[in-house]
Amino acid sequence: MHIRVLGSAAGGGLPQWNCNCRNCDGARKGTIRVRPRTQSSIAVSADGANWILFNASPDVLAQLRSFPRLQPARAIRDTAVRAIVLIDAQIDHTTGLLMLREGGRLSIYCTPQVRDDLTRGHPVFGVLEHFCGVDWHPIAPDPGATFQITGAEALSFAAVPLKSKPPPYSPHRNDPRPGDNIGVRVVDARTRRSLFYAPGLGEIEPQLRPFLTEADCVMLDGTFWTDDELVRLGVSKKRARDMGHLPQSGPGGMLEVLEPLAARKILIHINNTNPILDEDSRERATLDAAGVEVAYDGMEIEL
Repeated sequence: MHIRVLGSAAGGGLPQWNCNCRNCDGARKGTIRVRPRTQSSIAVSADGANWILFNASPDVLAQLRSFPRLQPARAIRDTAVRAIVLIDAQIDHTTGLLMLREGGRLSIYCTPQVRDDLTRGHPVFGVLEHFCGVDWHPIAPDPGATFQITGAEALSFAAVPLKSKPPPYSPHRNDPRPGDNIGVRVVDARTRRSLFYAPGLGEIEPQLRPFLTEADCVMLDGTFWTDDELVRLGVSKKRARDMGHLPQSGPGGMLEVLEPLAARKILIHINNTNPILDEDSRERATLDAAGVEVAYDGMEIEL
């Protein structure tokens, strides 16, 4: 299985257009060791020729250009992207769909809850019907079920419902449903090696633990270092957990969750304010000592 990190940042990327936090300012001025990052997305392939896109960020066009294998140039109009899997209906994971409207019908896999939000609250699917159209493939938010994707027949996929709020524009914003947000396990039938991908993760629920302990590689929510990160900076009144993200530090934080895992451990969907982005920071050294990696745009993983 081939995995390419197309984007590793949370919404807004790094540097964020209107942010002057230490990381964003340092990225612009070159005063700290920090890599610029686009918004969160990965691509997965069984054969290196046909690729499944996980999420379509607002930066999708730049991300596609940065990875030439996604454009095999076999015809006047071509792409190696066979399908798109959406893990939620958030703007930073779905706006890029509108940038892909010039091609043929988009093959999109998502839960009924995500399709509902992208039809009613943020009607991306309706807009696309006026251009390329959408072929929707429902994903059951059921950890006991698996599904296949055309173009990646050697891989099997399973969706785990994760506790999180749907987007602010969702009719169910204050009435969360299983399937609003999922993690996805990808298993290669040839090697039995597996990836578990969950860029939005607010709580370690019982049904999630087997997926973490059995995976060969986990790519998990790295949004915030502390629960009060944005509050302390004065840019929000919301804590990490209020926004559906488990912070890395503190009791019950992501580092405690990752510590016993034998898998390769990678944080993704990292907010521009998170100090782990500074490669010389104390927090980054803590991750290094714990054997936890920080995803970056262009990172490649083979399983």
